[in-house]
Amino acid sequence: MELNVSELFMLRKIYMGGMMCPRLLAPGAMSKKPATQPTLHKVIMVGSGGVGKSALTLQFMYDEFVEDYEPTKADSYRKKVVLDGEEVQIDILDTAGQEDYAAIRDNYFRSGEGFLCVFSITEPESFDATQEFREQILRVKNDENIPFLLVGNKSDLGDKRRVPLDACRERAAAWRVPYVETSAKTRENVDKVFFDLMREIRSRKSDDSRATNGDVKGKRRRRMKCAIL
Repeated sequence: MELNVSELFMLRKIYMGGMMCPRLLAPGAMSKKPATQPTLHKVIMVGSGGVGKSALTLQFMYDEFVEDYEPTKADSYRKKVVLDGEEVQIDILDTAGQEDYAAIRDNYFRSGEGFLCVFSITEPESFDATQEFREQILRVKNDENIPFLLVGNKSDLGDKRRVPLDACRERAAAWRVPYVETSAKTRENVDKVFFDLMREIRSRKSDDSRATNGDVKGKRRRRMKCAIL
């Protein structure tokens, strides 16, 4: 049975939503506390048109290569995955068609916890554009250490390569971010870029949580000292 992407997504929503008749539940089950929701990691896909952002996203979501998919608006996807033994959710915003509108673009960037900045190794212009995307993200987030991966897509077209590997690595080193080459067609490193970015997001959240807890404890100690005096 062949299903299109919309049908697959709807089936998954029905399955994950647990559309089960309450009468079929065990006695007392309705009174139980709801299970803790998995941690949600928000990923934003950025890059020039035609570099394969959507193809990478759909390959990760549905294990399908969609060559000619050209969305005219941003699409959002959510999926439960197991990250290093822990069940988490990844929310992917695939930006497309509206990045030229500054207000919309900035809202996308504000909502993101991590970014996959994608270019095509066959298109030098798309590689040049990553510099502007990086600058826009840093301006909005005001944080040079935001979780971020530079992704060179279409590695299956090595014979048509026009962006030197050394240039890609040099840019990533200058930004102090990982560089990974992918192929949405062959699925090379598709899972890797999403899981690596989620690990960076998780690490950042952990660091932020420790810093916040440290500030709270410090304030408590200061209040206690004042009370003693």
